[in-house]
Amino acid sequence: MQVRDLPVGVQNFEKLRAGDFIYVDKTRYFHEMARPAQGFYFLSRPRRFGKSLTMSTLKCLFEGKRELFEGLWIERETEWEWRPHPVLVIDFNEIASESPEAMRETLSLSIRQTARRHEIVIESEYLQTQLQELIIGLAERHRAGVVVLIDEYDKPIIAHLGKGPEALDVARRNREIMKPFFGTLKGARVSECLRFVFLTGVSKFSRVSIFSELNNLEDITMAESYADMLGYNREEMVRYFGPHMAAMAEKLGIPENQMPERLAEHYDGYRFSTRDERVYNPFSVMSAMKRRAFDSYWFETGTPAFLVNLIRENRWHPPRIEDMKATKAMFSTYDLDDLRLEALLFQTGYVTIKEVGERRFTFDYPNREVKTAFLEALFHSYSKGIKDPSRFAMLADYLMDEDLGAFIETVRAIFASIPYALETRRDEAYFHALFYLMVSASGAEARSEVLTCEGRIDLVVAFSDKIYIIEFKCGQGAAAALRQIRDKKYAQKYRGLGKKIILMGIDFDPEKRNVAEWRWEPDEAARTE
Repeated sequence: MQVRDLPVGVQNFEKLRAGDFIYVDKTRYFHEMARPAQGFYFLSRPRRFGKSLTMSTLKCLFEGKRELFEGLWIERETEWEWRPHPVLVIDFNEIASESPEAMRETLSLSIRQTARRHEIVIESEYLQTQLQELIIGLAERHRAGVVVLIDEYDKPIIAHLGKGPEALDVARRNREIMKPFFGTLKGARVSECLRFVFLTGVSKFSRVSIFSELNNLEDITMAESYADMLGYNREEMVRYFGPHMAAMAEKLGIPENQMPERLAEHYDGYRFSTRDERVYNPFSVMSAMKRRAFDSYWFETGTPAFLVNLIRENRWHPPRIEDMKATKAMFSTYDLDDLRLEALLFQTGYVTIKEVGERRFTFDYPNREVKTAFLEALFHSYSKGIKDPSRFAMLADYLMDEDLGAFIETVRAIFASIPYALETRRDEAYFHALFYLMVSASGAEARSEVLTCEGRIDLVVAFSDKIYIIEFKCGQGAAAALRQIRDKKYAQKYRGLGKKIILMGIDFDPEKRNVAEWRWEPDEAARTE
């Protein structure tokens, strides 16, 4: 049986279908959106999640290119009218946005170039009027409703976040150009010429912020019926990628039946609605199967520098990201004048919905790829100036091998190499944060402030055969830390799992700015069960 190629980085639907690539059929969602005579939609998803391919697919669909959809759900199961419509695509990846003047000029140039291709004359010098003339002209020339597809609408704004006050001012000025530009689509003369409008981006700005003049958009970002429109669910992974998973399993020496779970651990876990539907990051999971190796593929395509800067500026305790809680209003939109880290972390894909409560949502990292790579970035931010910061990479191996002496000596060496002037506040919270970051960044499955019936465990590090329960103290002695683990029965939560449990107390000396003392002991109760 011929195995189709993985379309890593292929964002053009026509190229994908013409080549020998796998296409995960999402056309039933597109049919649902496009069924009404007129629809205005907005969808936010993290980068590299298939937004541009979705745009390209919709373009081909509305252009009536039936041959490209042969065998797909919309061609097999529906009576789709394959009548061609004029399609206007505005991709803000291709629009200069380093200044409001550059954005206005390149947007205007894009509109005028499209008009020339369709032999439409643009008379106005004003940006929004040019868009109006183009849409009306397209409808009249083609005698069909116009389809408008706007990709990465927020690029002129988010490209300037986390770069200081001057860059933030550019973002605000760009926003003031975009508001009336998008508002043009709601005007009476333009609206009657439209068949379908679809906007995508990474972020979801509040309606007051950017969509105040385009308030008829149906936001499907968190709609249950579109929860897995982008990304791959478990059934799709098995159906479309079985041979590639088998090849990867063979190469890595992993039993084939374990590969879906291993891939899920690294790349699955994204949840975008109250419906408990999880999806894999398409770019990461396909990259892993193509290279037949587990790595941080999504993270390598863009660094979250502005998020790291905001976390430091706002003095967020990094372990707080785990089990972060927020109301829907807090995390579902954000504004340039009130940037909320909860919203930024969720919309950019660094955390996802873990649980849905009556009033609040609980969040966590979606998978190992995101957690390990993001916390490594945070660790390097916290530890700027450290000599040879890469030594942290061995910490997970030392814990796995139970070489606790080497583990503590490496931790001490890292703390010792932090420049004295880097941090002035060296309390338990600081040591806790940096310790958590370096262990997590090394690849270990670490959880901070784990709740038990008797209190909160400072750090739990889990492996397939063992669990470390770690308590921190600052100037109180390692014996006090171990005593707290025993007195509060922290280990009880993990007994009965068939794993070895190791208790560890670590005391930090704020004067010496390092580990002063450490002790460990096995959990005797776990050994006797």
